[in-house]
Amino acid sequence: MRRRGASTGSAPERFLTMLAAERGAAANTLAAYRRDLDAAMDELGDLVTVDGAALAGLGAAWRDVAPATLARRCSALRQFYGFLVDEGLREDDPSPSLPRPVTRRPLPRLLSREEVTRFLARAEEEAEGDRPEAVRLLALLELLYGSGLRASELVSLPAAAVPRDAPFLHVTGKGGQQRMVPVSTRARAVLSRWLALRPDGSRHLFPSRGESGHLTRVRLFQLLRGLAVRADIDPQRVSPHVLRHAFATHLLEGGADLRVLQTLLGHADIATTQIYTHVDSARLVALVNARHPLAGQT
Repeated sequence: MRRRGASTGSAPERFLTMLAAERGAAANTLAAYRRDLDAAMDELGDLVTVDGAALAGLGAAWRDVAPATLARRCSALRQFYGFLVDEGLREDDPSPSLPRPVTRRPLPRLLSREEVTRFLARAEEEAEGDRPEAVRLLALLELLYGSGLRASELVSLPAAAVPRDAPFLHVTGKGGQQRMVPVSTRARAVLSRWLALRPDGSRHLFPSRGESGHLTRVRLFQLLRGLAVRADIDPQRVSPHVLRHAFATHLLEGGADLRVLQTLLGHADIATTQIYTHVDSARLVALVNARHPLAGQT
């Protein structure tokens, strides 16, 4: 195995700087790209000067790497070489020689409508006495399932994000991208209850005494699992991400357009949203059979 050489210097750093400046890549994303480039440099040395044959050899060098990891590394390298060509640092793009592993995106875990209804009913029952912790949990649940927020987006919401006269939340998602998400009438009612009980003196909607100043994702996960036990639902099947999946799936089942769903979820790529089309294949087939111009013709 060749170790990266001194000549690799600035090109990877310039690439990472471009990702941060032009694409708004988050710190975790930049760290992942850096690891992928480092892994390639460990094998090949100076990435700026390698040829297609060297890149093709990465398939054998990384044969013990999981397919998803291999696919991610190759994607990072393709973007890197596209950047080199755009910047005039190379005349040719050797990335077509990279391995192209076939990966399948795992289907998301899912709660049924009946299970979500039971989950919400338990949270509502516990919040009847306006206990702050119970009302907070109900508000968290309503926003996870009712607006499809990511856990990180939800726990870090500033209090200023809550609408005063419009049924929307202003959310900052991955890469600092901002979007507006709808807030249902029932979620707004619960938020009003929570704001009346929420401790003063914090800019966060869900404040905490911890270092971040807001509820952590770990604590959110724990609260949801505890509620699942009390609602007689297997806690291993419950997480903030599962409720986000349920939001997307049940909207799609109700006839939501995939592009609308992409916007609501804050997905940069429609391909990410398309994973949800598996959940309602029977409805999609029925839709084609009923609405296609050739439907019913023999």
